[in-house]
Amino acid sequence: MDHRVGRIVFALFIGLLVALFSYQWITDPAGRAERKLQEYVVEVARGQLKDAIGMEMLEIVDPLSPNRKVGKVYVFPEGDAWAVSGYYRRAADDRWHPYLMALSADLSVTSLKIQDKNQQLIERAALDPQLEVSP
Repeated sequence: MDHRVGRIVFALFIGLLVALFSYQWITDPAGRAERKLQEYVVEVARGQLKDAIGMEMLEIVDPLSPNRKVGKVYVFPEGDAWAVSGYYRRAADDRWHPYLMALSADLSVTSLKIQDKNQQLIERAALDPQLEVSP
């Protein structure tokens, strides 16, 4: 009988502890602020990518619109700078092209690496030291 009471008290204690930590984690404003900052960085990266590709209408898979079938994506702080990865394609019949973008603290592009066979992008990469295009 004593074991049964001990188990019930232990289970209630653990349940209360988990509920308390869950509540603190959910209501923590720092997590929401970090998420808002990450969303802003990804939105800026989308615009930078569209400018670099030279097309306004791109289908983009990134941390705000992930698609596990296409591949893994991330937004990652690197000190004051950021790194954003993802995939894009120009049309539904185009294949997905992976990209990795490094942004400075003021969210300007420091480097953009793309896998694409588009000749215009390859020519633009020859003139732009921040852009690297590999077939």
